[in-house]
Amino acid sequence: MTLSYRGCPQLEGRPLFRVRVSSQSQHVTLPDSALQTVMREQLAYERSEQDGVVTWRQLIAGGWTKAEVRRAVRRRELARVHPGVYVDHTGPLTARQRAWAALLWAGGPGKAALCGPSVLGVAADTDEVHLAVDGRRHPAARPGLVLHRVTGVAGMIRGATSPPRLKMEHNVLVTIAAATSESEVVAALADTVGRFGTTAEAVRKALKSHPRLPRRALVSALLDDIELGTESVLEHGFLTRVERPHALPTPTRQAARQDGAQRRDLAYAEFGLVIELDGRLNHESWKAGNRDAARDLADLVAGQSVLRLRWQQVMEQSCETALQLARVLWSRGCRVVPQSCGPNCAIKP
Repeated sequence: MTLSYRGCPQLEGRPLFRVRVSSQSQHVTLPDSALQTVMREQLAYERSEQDGVVTWRQLIAGGWTKAEVRRAVRRRELARVHPGVYVDHTGPLTARQRAWAALLWAGGPGKAALCGPSVLGVAADTDEVHLAVDGRRHPAARPGLVLHRVTGVAGMIRGATSPPRLKMEHNVLVTIAAATSESEVVAALADTVGRFGTTAEAVRKALKSHPRLPRRALVSALLDDIELGTESVLEHGFLTRVERPHALPTPTRQAARQDGAQRRDLAYAEFGLVIELDGRLNHESWKAGNRDAARDLADLVAGQSVLRLRWQQVMEQSCETALQLARVLWSRGCRVVPQSCGPNCAIKP
């Protein structure tokens, strides 16, 4: 009987050896030389696929002895990158080799994947590699490796990627889990949704696999805004963080424009001031920028000044924004006296 080896493209269907099958036994005995050939070819395949990076286990499974591994390190034929992980040269590692070394140290394909800023490839100008590892595992910290523990990571890995990496809809949620501010949450969604074939629907579906995600309500509301093309989250933020806590005058919301175009977000018509909240995640597009510029010009012709506020001004610098807005209104004849919202407010009593 002729056996063919299956496992790597180079050997697919290739006859390696002939063996005898005993009529009294279902066991197949392989000649030592044939087994060694299989082991060597498998190791060569893994070494090639992993950009020259191999693990101790792969070397031993490929027929190396422990003494041979140690001797190769002494002779500088192999260089240790992480515990149990080696590369087949002693020079600087490429970005892909650093990625593979990190992945193999963390358990290898199926147990870890590139994520966060490393999901599109490890940058050559950074020493950090971001990895998603199964939440049940607790590998020790290593210099240059940023670990994100994710429950069920094996089902979130994108197929046919080398090195393995998370699917984009899961990666954006892992990035959001590590965010330190709401602006970072918005930026993560803005950088992902609508790109790389990632839709709001896909992110919402992936959200079910991340039940402990911080700021979950905000993410859901932002996905609603993306799908509906609205800015309700930012409008609500202006009301509850800028306007009410600082006792600012109430503007007219969704005020009609004279030219019949899309309504203004907020308007202090009596004082000739229009506030536009630029919270749409596609607001940087060329068409949107041209359209907004045309509206601003039309407002100026009509005697209205336009003040555009983005996420950072509304959600993170709300006190400073309230103070500046009060000064603008005062300069236009509105005798508003803003109130402090607390001991750390930029508006002092």
